[in-house]
Amino acid sequence: TFDTCVSTNDLGAERGRAGAAEGLVIVSDQQSRGRGRMGRDWFSPRGENLYFSLLLRPVRPPAEIPPLTLLAGAALAEALAGFGVVPRLKWPNDVMLPDAVTGEPHKVAGILTEMVSEGERVAHVVVGIGLNVNGTNFPAELAGRATSLALARGQPIDRVTVLCAVLSALERAYDDFRANGPRAAVSRWSVHAALGSRCRVAVDGREVSGVALGLDPDGALRVRDDDGDIVRVISGEIIA
Repeated sequence: TFDTCVSTNDLGAERGRAGAAEGLVIVSDQQSRGRGRMGRDWFSPRGENLYFSLLLRPVRPPAEIPPLTLLAGAALAEALAGFGVVPRLKWPNDVMLPDAVTGEPHKVAGILTEMVSEGERVAHVVVGIGLNVNGTNFPAELAGRATSLALARGQPIDRVTVLCAVLSALERAYDDFRANGPRAAVSRWSVHAALGSRCRVAVDGREVSGVALGLDPDGALRVRDDDGDIVRVISGEIIA
């Protein structure tokens, strides 16, 4: 546990290279340069939220590792549901909660998964999670898009209680993944998925508009575009 750090994922990678055992959890009360997907920063003020990373060493081929992001999202949703909220998962790495006023989905958590492989062997994986627990004020660029567990529930909650619930859900989900691979991630993610509505997906430098239908067994998103074709999105993100 750290009072502050640059990024828990950076620390996780450092410990991974040094040979730390699987299951190491790094938690910081604040990050000076928390990292999200696509090179974005993660808003990480002191004393409000949870910023932590897990070091994993799955005995799986590197091609099967990307769905760990989906698995982590599913575990987060399972844990948060136990606090009286209704989370929904936006592919590939966002956990959403309905805004207390408008009911529109706002982001409460994000996941950044980083793998180091050696040929066809996975050396280690760091799964970083930022979860807005008690934050109520967000920067202008996040206002209207971000929320917290406290805002959704109407009252603050002990962060350690939330962390314990999340880690317990992650342990169960990871045991499933180790036994069943990507199928476990897809199955768990689909329970809480935000599917069936129109969306725009950024993929390969272009936008695809259509309806998100579900996931393929490898975790790729299936979108029916406006021409009626099914597009497999392997790497990208839903932007609206």
